[in-house]
Amino acid sequence: MSNASIVMNEKQRVWKEVPIKEVYVGLYDGPHATPPPADDGPVFLGIKNLTEDGHINMSSVRHISEDDYPPWTRRVEPRAGDIVFSYEATLNRYAIIPSGFRGCLGRRLALIRPDPGKVDTRFLHYYFFGESWRRVIAENQLAGATVDRVPLSKFPHFPIELPPLSIQRRIASILSAYDDLIENNTRRIAILEEMARRLYEEWFVHFRFPGHENIKMVESEIGPLPEGWEVRTVEDTFEVLGGGTPSKKVDEYWAGGRVNWYAPTDLTRSGELFMEQSGTQITELGLKKSSARLFPTLSVMMTSRATLGVIAINTTKACTNQGFIICLPNERFPLYLLCHWLKANVDHFISLGTGATFREITKGVFKTINLVVPSASNVQRFEHAVLPMMELVLCLQRKNTNLRAQRDMLLPKLISGEIDVSEAQNVFQEAAE
Repeated sequence: MSNASIVMNEKQRVWKEVPIKEVYVGLYDGPHATPPPADDGPVFLGIKNLTEDGHINMSSVRHISEDDYPPWTRRVEPRAGDIVFSYEATLNRYAIIPSGFRGCLGRRLALIRPDPGKVDTRFLHYYFFGESWRRVIAENQLAGATVDRVPLSKFPHFPIELPPLSIQRRIASILSAYDDLIENNTRRIAILEEMARRLYEEWFVHFRFPGHENIKMVESEIGPLPEGWEVRTVEDTFEVLGGGTPSKKVDEYWAGGRVNWYAPTDLTRSGELFMEQSGTQITELGLKKSSARLFPTLSVMMTSRATLGVIAINTTKACTNQGFIICLPNERFPLYLLCHWLKANVDHFISLGTGATFREITKGVFKTINLVVPSASNVQRFEHAVLPMMELVLCLQRKNTNLRAQRDMLLPKLISGEIDVSEAQNVFQEAAE
């Protein structure tokens, strides 16, 4: 008998299919309206706060006033361990409410409160990302006039396959170990980026660089500067490029493309400093036949319209669409000085943006902006100090990419019983090294 047959026989013996209503104590949907926004207060949770990989992103939240909070939580007040999910518009978003969360469900969101005596919450959360559950959602999806939805009236009867609680916990433990490592690496990345940001601010905003006590301050057109520092325009400091889009009507410009071609959504979805691969690639012919321009590895990309001021560094030669300003570092204004100058001045760039529908800063306006070019010695010292931090950031990003790939490979096999738990533990040990 083959190993696959042994696994399937074991699954048939211990796994069982039940309607999902048997493993939760309550199903609740959010209000079908939106309260007035508040400057502070409880969180009004929206679909945008649920990430594709199953977490709650609190980087941009809408608040609800304390006065509005009681009526908006009359149906349910989310608590730690609840699983919140989207049932309309953007489907298949799921997240576990974390400890300390205080807020209410927004439109098109619902939650279930798992019964811990029947299901492990983390296992159930991971199960929602498996093929079996996605197939159930697809089969029950209704096409509406404006958005698709899953009818909550049918939700309690959707089938799920469960092993015994002990196996659920072991599976959840393995998959959580991946997420814990990813989260730990992400925290380290945030600390490193904050250290570099503060160093830039200390040296080049407050002028408290090493040895500043011995440097005389002199007047300039923008105020007192350390002696030997200059005020220049962007145009006189580094080269600026734009992007373009090959015709979508010509398949030869896209099919089989290997040239990274970034769109602003690549950067906004990633949220990472270093970009390794774009969501879409174009061909060499597409590059040649469009206004897109190939720029060198380790340039700085900045979105210049709509979501203005998202910044990232490319790790391969690349090009972009029209929604970018590309900045090319040089010896006098090198990579990490350039990157941190851009990050520090996003609000200024936004203030210079124009447009009725969305704000955009043009290359022409951008080139006229004044900036301070520090002395060559301080530039070199800053790059030397920041380089190890940024190299570690890239290393940790790549580790996270590998961990996500391993987790995503294991997840459907574990929650379907296709592979044994002990086998998955061995895979995790190799990925964690």
